[in-house]
Amino acid sequence: MAMVVPRGPIQAKGLLLAAIRSPDPTLVFEPKVLYRQAVEEVPVEDFELPIGKAEIVREGKDVTLIGWGNQVHRLLKAADLASEEGISCEVIDLQSLIPWDEETVLASVSKTGRCVVSHEAPKTSGFGAELASTVQERCFLKLEAPVHRVCGWDTPFPLAYEEFYLPTPLRVLDTVKKILEY
Repeated sequence: MAMVVPRGPIQAKGLLLAAIRSPDPTLVFEPKVLYRQAVEEVPVEDFELPIGKAEIVREGKDVTLIGWGNQVHRLLKAADLASEEGISCEVIDLQSLIPWDEETVLASVSKTGRCVVSHEAPKTSGFGAELASTVQERCFLKLEAPVHRVCGWDTPFPLAYEEFYLPTPLRVLDTVKKILEY
């Protein structure tokens, strides 16, 4: 079984085609907010994105930021804010949660020595906990700071409060600054 979460229309097409053609059952989670926000020129030609392969959407050397779905856009904004302060962030779009690309993530964290995982779900029991745990175990001797998570709050929320609930670029930036102090 596989589970994918696109960050935009191009990834949605590539991952959906890969899911349809896969012999294994595949769940495709489409962040509904992207229906209102994401605008891209989607290639007409047939293409697939590999399930289980993350994409480094921004190179960096100081901190690794990991997310998926709509949260990747917030991480890119946080990376822009960080760069204004001289901080270089590598941003990874996981794209696939099951299986997830341990090789790309671990190589990036080994390079930067710092990791922030961000997702929209509550912090408790979210998939980010699995990522943080694996990174902490596999990169322990290369980490300059503990792995941090920037997630939704551990409480239900109505749609009207979505912007207050979801992790923002400023919350991510605050966490980046915090782990750089170690």
